[in-house]
Amino acid sequence: MTEHNPINEQSKQEALDSFRKEGGEYLTTNQGLRVNSTNDSLKAGDRGPTLVEDFHFREKMAHFDRERIPERVVHARGAGVHGYFQPYESMKEYTKAKFLQDPSVKTPVFVRFSTVAGFRGSADTARDVRGFAVRFYTEDGNYDIVGNNIPVFFIQDAIKFPDLIHAVKPEPHNEIPQAGTAHDNFWDFISLMPESMHMIMWILSDRTLPRSYRMMQGFGIHTFRFVNEQGKARFVKFHWKPILGVHSIVWDEAQKAGGKDPDFHRRDLGDAIEMGDYPEFELGVQIVEEGDESKFDFDILDSTKLIPEELVPVKPIGKMVLNRNPDNYFAETEQVAFQPANIVPGIDFSDDPLLQGRIFSYADTQVHRLGSANYTDLPINRPVCPFHNNQRDGVMQYNIPTTKVNYFPNSLGNGCPMTSPENLGGFVSYKEPVEGQKIRERSASFSDHFSQATLFWNSLSEVEKEHLVKAALFELGKVMNAGVKERMLELFNSVDHQLVTRIAEGLGLPVPTEVKQNHGQKSPALSIQTMLEKMPEKTIKTRKIAILATDGVNAHEMKTIQQALEDAGAQAKIVATHGGKIKGDDGKEIPVEMTFITSSSVMFDAVYVPGGAQSVKMLQQQGEAVNFITEAFKHCKAIAATSEGVELLSIADLLGANLSSNGLRSSVGVVTSQQPSDLKSFSDDFITAIAQHRHWMRSQKEMVPA
Repeated sequence: MTEHNPINEQSKQEALDSFRKEGGEYLTTNQGLRVNSTNDSLKAGDRGPTLVEDFHFREKMAHFDRERIPERVVHARGAGVHGYFQPYESMKEYTKAKFLQDPSVKTPVFVRFSTVAGFRGSADTARDVRGFAVRFYTEDGNYDIVGNNIPVFFIQDAIKFPDLIHAVKPEPHNEIPQAGTAHDNFWDFISLMPESMHMIMWILSDRTLPRSYRMMQGFGIHTFRFVNEQGKARFVKFHWKPILGVHSIVWDEAQKAGGKDPDFHRRDLGDAIEMGDYPEFELGVQIVEEGDESKFDFDILDSTKLIPEELVPVKPIGKMVLNRNPDNYFAETEQVAFQPANIVPGIDFSDDPLLQGRIFSYADTQVHRLGSANYTDLPINRPVCPFHNNQRDGVMQYNIPTTKVNYFPNSLGNGCPMTSPENLGGFVSYKEPVEGQKIRERSASFSDHFSQATLFWNSLSEVEKEHLVKAALFELGKVMNAGVKERMLELFNSVDHQLVTRIAEGLGLPVPTEVKQNHGQKSPALSIQTMLEKMPEKTIKTRKIAILATDGVNAHEMKTIQQALEDAGAQAKIVATHGGKIKGDDGKEIPVEMTFITSSSVMFDAVYVPGGAQSVKMLQQQGEAVNFITEAFKHCKAIAATSEGVELLSIADLLGANLSSNGLRSSVGVVTSQQPSDLKSFSDDFITAIAQHRHWMRSQKEMVPA
């Protein structure tokens, strides 16, 4: 028995007190055990699967999962919708997943789109990643692809997720800012995490300002496996591509839309479905043979990396149609519990350490958030196929078992529920060889943090680069700590010297002197503008066009153009000085849908001003009307005017030397005709201008009205 020595105890306490006075604290578990590493989970080998033995990871993640009640810790603000998925052809060669076999079978789905950082009451249009989670209600059980609208992530190992979200969330001393990363804590964390730089480039890009949930891509992020009937496995990455194309808004527009309509995205989604404009997404996969796993200059298990489509093309395999809004937000959208662990035979995991952690974390947080392990019995979470097991009781137990047998093996219940062999649909994990020492280390193949960040920068158009730089200036301009800014400039310099030069000059800080070599590689699929240019058909379906009018409007012009827009699939709404009805120049009443008080140009994709001397004269006297079209011009949207309506554009100073005031075509998306004799040609040109989404040449300062 060791004798208690009060002198030694006093010496230890004095040393600890001195250490703490100097500001030092050892990181420990909640039990007081000092932690040697908190950057990597415990794995079988540096590229092996995470071990359940990792008590530090489990404690850290379990505590994090329970931090907020009752909303989701992340992805709290969301919008849900029902629909179906239908494959194009059998994928039997690659996977035995039944829902990917028969092109005639429609599998029900529920999709939840969301922001990540903000609370449930935050605005839809914050600069943020968007969640893109899809549940397939298959005959073999629920299968969830729980992804985002960005193909990569901030971190490589799930053990860092609590640290990331703590840094992203409002600073704890004042709960500011809401749903934004423009603060010291976030950028301090990022400046010390080079692995985040690829994701940061995407975060600062237009991808985090989607025009609509219906117009953004979705990605499974991780590398998964397809396994076929013969047991052959291949690696796979999932891609969702919107049929309407990928479109974004600008930062000024996002900020104003968040004020005018905080529900901008969820309202847009719900309204589109109510009107029968069902959102459609094509599911595609990148498939990599197991033997090719190591042929790339990056690790396919690294979630901060993507596989460029030039190296592995995306194979379209089916289409998802979203055609029904939820009946109740809470019961469905709020209570739906997605989990990466929800898989079916034919689909399996990889050893991606971020995925391995999510498999545990999501199930754990759903139990906490919904109050019971019986959350799977909620209608939105129940599979459509029969399910039987020996799990019993607990809070919210909906099932009423009638058998006295609740254990396995048993004979009193004839052995039921019995296990299922693989050939009868029983899930069997892929037999992947695993070996290695138990270590907290990261594979050397995860060490390149800048090549793909540079690839992303190189792939952007000049307009997209300008938006990215401005986003960086906004974010870092809100950071008060000089050391954080300096570290970020060094990281941006490792991405591209031109990039850091533009950012440093905008911040008024010295440009790093070392010029890092840019590899010069590009991937066109990473640019929104390039994708838009390559779309086989540019459409204005579901686009919203504001028609500015009041009493005395030229009814013939307005109705003709409005009908042409609606025939092309757009929604044309009359915005007037007052509600109720206005009178056209033919004396007939016209219903008003919105007023200048209840609307704004940021809620529309384009603007049209019809003629009518009385109407235009009244609009000219309305500052809101002039601001409406000036703001739309600033945001590079298509604008059109006929007859006297052209005068309103002149008042707003939109018809400068570079614009035609009497032509059907304009290189900057302003379509005008003072004496329209052919409204069909005029409407065709306006529709063409809208279909281009934005006219970025207007972003030149000399072209934007003061």
